[in-house]
Amino acid sequence: MDTTRAAARTRIARRAVHGVLLLDKDAGASSNGALQRAKRLYRAEKAGHTGTLDPLASGLLPLCFGAATKFAQASLDADKRYLATLGFGVTTTTGDLEGEVVRTVPGVAIERAALERACAQFVGEIEQVPPMHSALKHEGKPLYAYARAGVAVDRAPRRVRIAAIRVVEGSGDRWTIDVSCSKGTYVRTLAEDIGAALGCGAHLASLRRTASGALELRTALRLADLEALDGDAARDACLLPPDALVAAWPAISLSALDAGRFLSGMRRRLAFDDAPKVRVYGPEPGAFLGTGNVAGGELIASRLLSPAEVAALVARARPVPESLSA
Repeated sequence: MDTTRAAARTRIARRAVHGVLLLDKDAGASSNGALQRAKRLYRAEKAGHTGTLDPLASGLLPLCFGAATKFAQASLDADKRYLATLGFGVTTTTGDLEGEVVRTVPGVAIERAALERACAQFVGEIEQVPPMHSALKHEGKPLYAYARAGVAVDRAPRRVRIAAIRVVEGSGDRWTIDVSCSKGTYVRTLAEDIGAALGCGAHLASLRRTASGALELRTALRLADLEALDGDAARDACLLPPDALVAAWPAISLSALDAGRFLSGMRRRLAFDDAPKVRVYGPEPGAFLGTGNVAGGELIASRLLSPAEVAALVARARPVPESLSA
């Protein structure tokens, strides 16, 4: 009976929360563990993240609540940016600090100019072989499961794009680089490849994600910051609206009549250039309706909010009446 009552209280305590939390994940924490802690803090009915960040890594992990989960793929597909610290002269089984050392080159001292030349070789479209210690699936099992069992699996190279690599700081056998890259890029593998190009080997000593698309770490909060806040209103004020995930897409505003038809899934004729991705709004402030595309002069819905979700966003966008303000 006590268990039943506790479960009922938990269900009652949950609430509809819609928005995007820019979380600064601590190194050592799993992405799912961080998500579950944030979900409990917000007492959110529905939550998800926009792609895992390795436990070794810290930094930006956008978390989606409620209606925002419908647009998580946009952040998953976005380009990423990292600060990566490379340890030269040491290679490991995993390409990072968690693996066993397989080779050591003593007395390594890398010059900035040599490092910049090595990094330049990897800017542009390149092929990467996914590391064995990764979550990529093979016959339904993650590669790391095979690696832990001592089984090597052939992996096909994958094409990724490195937009830029900038040497930030360092000396001797430890340097930090700033990497802008496409989704699916393994920075561990990039570290190993840069080390191989310099002839001494390298491993990834630390990794911090600083951006995902237009979302940046500088405005992110740690879980400890959220836990220190007092009450739902203070935590809700930390959330970006769901359309922050698609803010770079062209925007279309509809009349009240057309907004209702769009939410019902009906195609609309409009004078707008063809576009593969658009974000759509109703006439009220904050009335984000969803996403779609424009083809042949028609607006075609792809991901829609429910009327209740739209109403919640509009209510949040309205200024608080003076009689209700603190």
